[in-house]
Amino acid sequence: MKIVDTFKKIFFPIEEPVHDFSLPAVDANISSIPDISEVKDIFTSIDVNIEYIKVKYNLLINSDIILREFLLTAKNKQYRAFLLFIDGMTDMNLVNDYVLKPLMLKNAANSFESNQVISEAVTNNITVRKVKKFNIKEHIFNSLLPQNNVKMQKEFKEIFSSVNSGNCMLFVDTLDIAFDIDVKGFKTRSINKPENEVVLRGPQEAFVENLRTNTSLIRRIINNENLIMENIRVGKVSKTNCTVCYMKNITNDDLIAEVKYRLNNIDIDYLVSSGQLEQLLEDNTKYSLPQIISTERPDKTATYLLEGRVAIIVNGSPYALIVPAVFIDFLESSEDKNIKFQFANLLKIIRIASFLITLLLPGIYVAITSFHFEFIPTELLFAIVASRASVPFSIIFEIIIMELSFELIREAGLRVPSPIGPTIGIIGALIIGQAAVDAGIVSPILIIIVAITGITSFAIPDYYLAFHCRIWRFAYIVFGYLARTSWHCICIFCPPSYSS
Repeated sequence: MKIVDTFKKIFFPIEEPVHDFSLPAVDANISSIPDISEVKDIFTSIDVNIEYIKVKYNLLINSDIILREFLLTAKNKQYRAFLLFIDGMTDMNLVNDYVLKPLMLKNAANSFESNQVISEAVTNNITVRKVKKFNIKEHIFNSLLPQNNVKMQKEFKEIFSSVNSGNCMLFVDTLDIAFDIDVKGFKTRSINKPENEVVLRGPQEAFVENLRTNTSLIRRIINNENLIMENIRVGKVSKTNCTVCYMKNITNDDLIAEVKYRLNNIDIDYLVSSGQLEQLLEDNTKYSLPQIISTERPDKTATYLLEGRVAIIVNGSPYALIVPAVFIDFLESSEDKNIKFQFANLLKIIRIASFLITLLLPGIYVAITSFHFEFIPTELLFAIVASRASVPFSIIFEIIIMELSFELIREAGLRVPSPIGPTIGIIGALIIGQAAVDAGIVSPILIIIVAITGITSFAIPDYYLAFHCRIWRFAYIVFGYLARTSWHCICIFCPPSYSS
């Protein structure tokens, strides 16, 4: 019995007592609490505003939300006030030196006794005096906040959006508005060289994750007042800022209206990247062929803007989306603008040839070696037959195995840590390449076909167009194999002696 008990303890779970975590029923006589989401405008009572913000931001458990209460001094009078900001997203030096100090300490702006603001003007030897009653709202806005970007907000929706983006909000008792003070100070990545769109001659700057840094990079290139940048928020929960950039005097108005319409009518909870937005803006997501240009280069974006196109920049993403796009745009590089047209045309021809080779070469090889032998020179045909004499698989199975192996090596090289990355290439070249040939699993001519296909895929500038070729390459392989008799189509896994 001891052995049975020990066996049960090891291999069977121990029954735990059942705990009842259900909440007690709520008394129907208790009046329900009103929904706080229905509140839109701020309250004139500072205590009500404090309690409402504490509930909305869960201040009892949120550790990075700062609500700083203090007494505001204005005209030798004191008013209750508080600041609301997020620790880590604001510059604390700006908050202390240019917000709290002018508001709390006595100075020339808030200590004199006059309750009126008087201005004098002399016209035709006649002195005209304008007497204006003291207004605490205008006094704070004009005299007590030495910030270059201060706005007045009345709705909690705008207030929470500003706080979440790194601003500081000032609430004053008896006022039905709040002061939106720009004191952003969160850490961002510095501007570096482009990683995926490298050029030899041209600017060596790339977009970063900060929206305003990206717009400033474009402004530095296009020094023109007709460059318009409009902000549109996308996402019900995330409320991600997206900037629509275009040249007012160049871009078609219908194109601008279409882009704004699509952005404003995106029904989504959250948006975190430009790649996610790209799929939402496309005409038809069923096609793998790219329809929108994605670039990390500000100079390339500025060039397209000057050509009359529209750029969309998403906050938090280092890529800009360019619309509309034609097929040749995906085969162009930023290098083409910096070299002579003869060199640029040669590179375009090479890229077009690379596109055709990486898309069609494996399928053409399968079709010719399986059915159309007359296209192959006799000497080459004998070499192919001799190299495949010891291979136990048919051509279709052989080339699919090699293509999948190449895709696995490519994906593994991207996912592994950087120090191990070169090891993946060595393993793929030695083990999967040479060892597979020596073992008689694949033929040497097929290794050459797969290698050429892989090299030409890297010559395509646009990542999504190269991905499109990788997907449809397998389809063309199957199409090439289907150009055979029905008996050959059945014998996929037969040896070459029966299927060729």
